[in-house]
Amino acid sequence: MTDPVEEGVGGPDLRLDELKELAEHDDLTAFVKRAHHVHPSDLADVLAALEEHIRARVIAELPVEIASSALAEMEAVEHPEELLLAVGPEYAAELVEELSTDDAADLVAELSAGEREAVLSEVTDRASVDKLLAYPEDSAGGLMTADVVKVREDASVAEAIEAIRSQSEDESQLYQVYAVDVHGHLRGIVPIAKLVISTPTRLVRELMEQPIVQVQPTQDQEQVARLMARYNVAAVPVVDEHGYLLGRITFDDVVDVVEAEMTEDILKFGGMEALDAPYLKVAFSRMVRKRAGWLAALFLGEMLTATAMAFFQDEIAKAVILALFVPLIISSGGNSGSQASTLVIRAMALGEVHLRDWWRVIRREFAAGIVLGGVLGAIGFLRITLWHTITGIYGAHYLLIAFTVFGSLIGVVTFGTMAGSLLPFILRRLGFDPASASAPFVATLVDVTGLIIYFTVASLILRGTLL
Repeated sequence: MTDPVEEGVGGPDLRLDELKELAEHDDLTAFVKRAHHVHPSDLADVLAALEEHIRARVIAELPVEIASSALAEMEAVEHPEELLLAVGPEYAAELVEELSTDDAADLVAELSAGEREAVLSEVTDRASVDKLLAYPEDSAGGLMTADVVKVREDASVAEAIEAIRSQSEDESQLYQVYAVDVHGHLRGIVPIAKLVISTPTRLVRELMEQPIVQVQPTQDQEQVARLMARYNVAAVPVVDEHGYLLGRITFDDVVDVVEAEMTEDILKFGGMEALDAPYLKVAFSRMVRKRAGWLAALFLGEMLTATAMAFFQDEIAKAVILALFVPLIISSGGNSGSQASTLVIRAMALGEVHLRDWWRVIRREFAAGIVLGGVLGAIGFLRITLWHTITGIYGAHYLLIAFTVFGSLIGVVTFGTMAGSLLPFILRRLGFDPASASAPFVATLVDVTGLIIYFTVASLILRGTLL
């Protein structure tokens, strides 16, 4: 019978479903056979879809190299560190040793101190993993791998090629070959193509190139991602303050960083805490907790809107028609504030603006707020006058009402853009994530002030007529 995985029959989704069924029916011999032909990312999806006890049994049956590759990919869809506990410290140590140092460090970092020690005590070369664990998770040091290929700058091409062969266990380590001095300081990058075509007696220092960019282990991972995107490099070396080569960061690690940071920012824009697992994998109680806190805070903030409405209840009682335009006014302010905060937060994330640019941004948004408020105010003015001409609904003082809405929209939209653009700078200055200046948060803030601006303008324009 033909193996559908080997022949590519039925499409990838069908093949993965078949793998899942084999595991659930405890046909592990067939599962392991087919797993050899499945990409680690797809195998990680299959494992993530299994019940925990089945997943642990499957991992224990898989060859170490296949199991470790799947574990490295599972970080994006599940918590693979739980599998290390399920298979026992000895086999867990074998899996960790098979992983690259950065993946190994990321995996064991999720364990408790005691569990981590139980696993690492069985690892032959734990020093490299321990070094990476010493760096913050969101730093270049926490992102890098210590698995680098390096050659002496004073070596010949023949010696360098032999050194590369002895160091490279697989082709993934050959992103870059680094030239170092006798003390291990980075001196340059050696293009593989130049090594291949050069005469065996040429020296490495004659072929090496200076790195376009290099980073230090304490740099933030977002900064590293921006540098790699700016200079369009596949890998960057990580060096200490003395220039000693510590490791490298590759583009695939940076892609994961960008995805994680974007996911976190998007969730914060929506007014909730970042999830630490895929949506369908998050426990219901945890999902509620992560959403309830922000919703409660926003609800309490919106209570101030009711307080503001109560403060102006006399004006509303005298001119009930003013209440018709409350949603229009406060939503316009909230929308303009959300626009401004989104623009500024994105510009900060891309490194386009910095804290020192706050005054330039505020001046720009102040001018934009007046213009945008004038545009919306003009639309509101025309709407009121034209609708009154057709229906006569707004009474004898409809022009005053139209001017009230016009002036209020200019004030509210201007305040919204100012608040939305300034809040990310304040949060960054205080050491918080600017993405916390989410659209719902800005809208709640502007709702209250929008009511105050609206009724203040109304009391000035309508005094002696409706008020």
